[in-house]
Amino acid sequence: RTYQEKKMILMMILALLSLFATPFSNEFGGLVGVHGFYLPGVAPQDYAQDDIVFMKVNKLTSTKTQLPYDYYTMPYCKPNPIVYSAENLGEVLRGDRIENSLYSLEMRNDMQCSVVCKIDSLSEQQTKDFETKIEEEYRVNMILDNLPVALVKIRATEDGEGETVERKTYERGYPVGFKASVEEGGEEKSFLHNHLRFTILYHKDQETDLSRIVGFEVEPFSVKHEFEEPWDDVSPTLTTCNPGRMQYVTHGLAPQIVEEGSEVIFSYDVLYKQSDIRWASRWDTYLLMVDDQIHWFSIINSMMIVLFLSGMVALIMLRTLHRDISRYNQLETSEEAQEESGWKLVHGDVFRTPEASGLLAVHVGTGVQILACTFVTLAFAILGFLSPANRGGLGTAMVLLFTFMGFLNGYVSGVFYKIFKGPDWKGNAGLAAMMFPGVLFGVFTFLNFFIWTQKSSGAIPFGTFFILVFLWFGISIPLVYAGAWFATKKEIAEDPVRTNKIPRQIPEQPWYMSGAVSILTGGILPFGAVFIELFFILTSIWLQQFYYVFGFLALVVIILLITCAEITIVLTYFQLCNEDYRWWWRSFHSSGSSAFYLFAYGTVYFFTKLEITKKVPTMMYFGYMGVVSYGFYILTGSIGFLASYAFVRTIYSSVKID
Repeated sequence: RTYQEKKMILMMILALLSLFATPFSNEFGGLVGVHGFYLPGVAPQDYAQDDIVFMKVNKLTSTKTQLPYDYYTMPYCKPNPIVYSAENLGEVLRGDRIENSLYSLEMRNDMQCSVVCKIDSLSEQQTKDFETKIEEEYRVNMILDNLPVALVKIRATEDGEGETVERKTYERGYPVGFKASVEEGGEEKSFLHNHLRFTILYHKDQETDLSRIVGFEVEPFSVKHEFEEPWDDVSPTLTTCNPGRMQYVTHGLAPQIVEEGSEVIFSYDVLYKQSDIRWASRWDTYLLMVDDQIHWFSIINSMMIVLFLSGMVALIMLRTLHRDISRYNQLETSEEAQEESGWKLVHGDVFRTPEASGLLAVHVGTGVQILACTFVTLAFAILGFLSPANRGGLGTAMVLLFTFMGFLNGYVSGVFYKIFKGPDWKGNAGLAAMMFPGVLFGVFTFLNFFIWTQKSSGAIPFGTFFILVFLWFGISIPLVYAGAWFATKKEIAEDPVRTNKIPRQIPEQPWYMSGAVSILTGGILPFGAVFIELFFILTSIWLQQFYYVFGFLALVVIILLITCAEITIVLTYFQLCNEDYRWWWRSFHSSGSSAFYLFAYGTVYFFTKLEITKKVPTMMYFGYMGVVSYGFYILTGSIGFLASYAFVRTIYSSVKID
């Protein structure tokens, strides 16, 4: 195909994808450097010399409160009018509020001491607002050409030969201010970052002389500006920052204290630096991972667990089970059969319908829905469609994919409900459509009320609530019912053995085969396979860092699936050998109990890594971690159940039953 044909096809694909990220009116530590062309940002912007480029402002964020705020809730310089940028569903859900600003620049023209505005006298409320945000360590986020502003941090790392090398890394945003003592041992005061020095990295095309922005860096300063009287609103003359007099802002100047009645002047510099970084690789520094060996250690650790479990399963399958089946099939008399013990003796009860069978079917269907959503999301992320260049893309994709995967939920839960000989498939489909989304929506709404009371931009607007309700009731629920209807038309395979009318008495079980011990034991290894990667995911969510190692994550998820399946098969086999046929719910709980360890780890992470002290952020953390843990329980439990179901059908199909 010609270049133009390929370009047209690519643009058509992107146009279709944009339908899944329709904007409404009013994205998991450091990562591997990703070299490539990010599909969501497929149209780079070329700038000629002297072109006007406008900066946009985004929310204020803090790792101490986890509550984002609109930039203009603070007494910063405001344009007239304030224009909100269109945002997709994911951006709204994570609290982004992108707006225009008074910061502007001319391409490849350095600017010094540009004044934004002046506050003649800080009011009591303005002073309190600044002091509170500085105390809570809020950071300001800005955007230029779709790149977030970042502070430069130089980190010393070891290369492959053991030598120390310095690498440039980025921290998103810059602090609102800082606290320091004016005198040694004195009371700490709040100081405001009112002067910003932007460094714009650009890559220039030598043939066309056009440039593309490949970096957006900032260095904040606190300076008590002085100026020549009288103040000129159009072109004021600063004495603390005057390029004509070779006077520039440095960290040695008197800082801008935050106190009632003080005068504040906001200003900025713009410096341009030509860079060899190409536009397609401009996110590499943002996504740079300085500790990639930890991820490889995580993979190796998980692989060792899988090899151990695979060895146990192979031992059971190839030796013990083969021996059992051969022995059972060679028994000739009823007296010999009565003397036997083990899993064959419960053949008349092993397929007995479990208690709360409808609820079990719903959980399995929901687990398949979450699993399918996870795999498709990872596939899109690995292909680059959900890169950080596409803000909110990950959140939007997860919501929409979960909605459309409702069909699988209805179908799988309907199939198992039919296997359990349930009488009311419509009622069961309704439960499947309402259970997990209902929990999500309930917790979400409850927490949103408290976030709204804090006047945070993290509170979801009414319009977005309406869209979420429409996705649930207008799309997801009908799809669940459609899947359940197709399940009613499916022919169900007969059980390999008949179920007795009278349940068999279960012998007393040893303590190590009791329900609680067996279930809690089953969750340890699946959690052990993912806990290292879990640390990075929690760090990206709660410490405002990028997560883009989806290749690692996909490997970990695959290992998790194998681990859940194998550990549940082993425990189910031991349970049946002890003549306990109540394996249905036990198999689900065994691998699903890994969610208990996940929540426990999240609790340890909260008290050791985070500095959250306020009630609302604490409620948010444990509310969201509770929902995530419940979803993880359903996901891992379903995998364990399906693996055990296939295992039980296989072994009982292999023996002769009179």
